Amino acid sequence: MPSAPLTIVIPTLNEASQIADCVRGLSWAGEVIVVDAGSQDGTGGAAAAAGARVLDGVAPGIAAQRNAGIAAAHNEWVFALDADERIGPDLAAELAQVVVTPRHEAYRVKRRNFFHGQVLRRGHWGRDWVVRLFRRGRRFGGQTAHPGLEIPESEQGELTHELDHTPYQDLGHHLDKIIAYSRMSAADLAARGRRASFSDVALRPAFRFWRDYVLSGSIFDGRLGVIHAGMSAASVFFKYAFLWERQRRG
Repeated sequence: MPSAPLTIVIPTLNEASQIADCVRGLSWAGEVIVVDAGSQDGTGGAAAAAGARVLDGVAPGIAAQRNAGIAAAHNEWVFALDADERIGPDLAAELAQVVVTPRHEAYRVKRRNFFHGQVLRRGHWGRDWVVRLFRRGRRFGGQTAHPGLEIPESEQGELTHELDHTPYQDLGHHLDKIIAYSRMSAADLAARGRRASFSDVALRPAFRFWRDYVLSGSIFDGRLGVIHAGMSAASVFFKYAFLWERQRRG
């Protein structure tokens, strides 16, 4: 089977434990670029050994790393992948076909999220669409923690098959990521002049739990649904708590 005319870009920072497995599953793609932001655990070497082209020396930041990889891409079409995501055979075949006969300028893909070994079909993880396939002239921008592709929704199509995503290794890893992303989100809010109020810290987390657990249906996921909604609420609490801490420091 000939390689698909597609470049896959993966931003990394200390992902040695999973980057090789991620890259090895992409042998069908014409080019794989890993953009590493100064990993100290051998991520770059593991990625190169698995067959990726590695770009070093890029400042940390998902958008900046993705954009550096896009600029270096040799193919017209690019797929933005993360180290904790996997493209299965069905999605790979669909991507190979779409980039040859595209009907849109970019494509959304739904992520199939695995949470402690179980696929979450409810809550916000059950409706997780991300724009990841696009022409290389596009760039990412917006929030530091969750940047988006800068393209109107009217120019986007939808892929049929799902992208597998295992964001957390265990509860400790989950909490570490929540804290890291909450710090980045607080910094974004502070840069826009936002200040944390009492209700932000006290009420927003409670509403998030109620929204995810009851309104979005996590209540039907048993104990994992409680954990998922609780962690979602914790992410909101930490975001505004870190924002409050920033404004106290002046």
